[in-house]
Amino acid sequence: MSVTTENAQPIRFYRPNYHVKTPEMRSPEYVQMSTAAAITLGLISGKMHRTACTHCLNLLVTYPEGCRANCAYCGLARHREEARDYADRNFIRVDWPAARYDEVIERVQAGFDRGQFQRMCISMITHPNSNEDTFVLLERWVKEVPRVPVSILSNPTTLEKDDLIRMREMGADIFTVALDAVTPEIFERTRGKGVDSPHKFDHYWRAIEWAADVFGPEKFGAHLIGGLGETEREILEVAQKIRDLGGHNHMFAFFPERGSLMEDWPPVDRGQWRRVQLARYIIDYAGGNFRDMRFDEEGHVVDFGVPREKLEALIGSGTPFRTSGCPGKEDDVSACNRPYGDSSPTDILSFPFALKRRDVDKVRRQLHGQNVKAG
Repeated sequence: MSVTTENAQPIRFYRPNYHVKTPEMRSPEYVQMSTAAAITLGLISGKMHRTACTHCLNLLVTYPEGCRANCAYCGLARHREEARDYADRNFIRVDWPAARYDEVIERVQAGFDRGQFQRMCISMITHPNSNEDTFVLLERWVKEVPRVPVSILSNPTTLEKDDLIRMREMGADIFTVALDAVTPEIFERTRGKGVDSPHKFDHYWRAIEWAADVFGPEKFGAHLIGGLGETEREILEVAQKIRDLGGHNHMFAFFPERGSLMEDWPPVDRGQWRRVQLARYIIDYAGGNFRDMRFDEEGHVVDFGVPREKLEALIGSGTPFRTSGCPGKEDDVSACNRPYGDSSPTDILSFPFALKRRDVDKVRRQLHGQNVKAG
């Protein structure tokens, strides 16, 4: 597939379902991007349910030999290398097409995103070249597309504190750590020795502390996945620790990734997810605190620690149930809206757009344990 800009050479775009096999398709010359980003740039045709675009250009370093980690819930995990070509694997529910980095930059410079991108994110993987290639991608972007700030979704397993300092000095705006599993036990079972993977909980937590020191308040965050076996109390206690350090929490609902080791694990309970979303927002943006919340014996939130009128206003706004991630033009609304990255359009868990009244009504019912779909 190729398209032509008004003042440029044809831009060739490689889609995974073409089964392109070439040893040259590796970073930093090539990057993969989310389907939503590819649609927003006009590189592939398609429409997204109730939204026209993503506000974050999510890029992923890529290599034919793939990621060397083996996280149980991830579509990029090493154990899948026999099943599908690496570039043909789904990741957070969607395909990630590959394109030349030159061509991606050219399209953004030419305004193909119609000014929609409020942020670009470089996502690292576990690979010997990932660190240095991330520096190359970062340096070029800051120099050639300065209007769009850059986030780094890091791989702490291969990083040291000096690497974070270098990223900040090169112009990275926000640094994030995909902690994902919020207890050492769950982390070990899903990301560590339990699945023959190299990641360690202590090193990931140390990277969060490094980020707090190097990037400072409001300039770092952590990804947390709800539904890996943790209680609401456990995930929110970690969310408060990250907020106490000055960071923000980017929540993902667990959705069984096709072909992953956890493909038969059930999706996160809807009531649990809505309570965690609401409590996370209260901790991050509404002045609340985990220590003021109350939980039952099973770790469910039974009191959010804020006055009822304030709680009802927050629910009514719908904002706590939108996708959480690095900020864009509004501090409490994520630029990284990741359309349908953790659920289908027929049962929306993280809303990539402002909720309408009917959406809020469904969310309210889910908060109270009613098994209704939000879409």
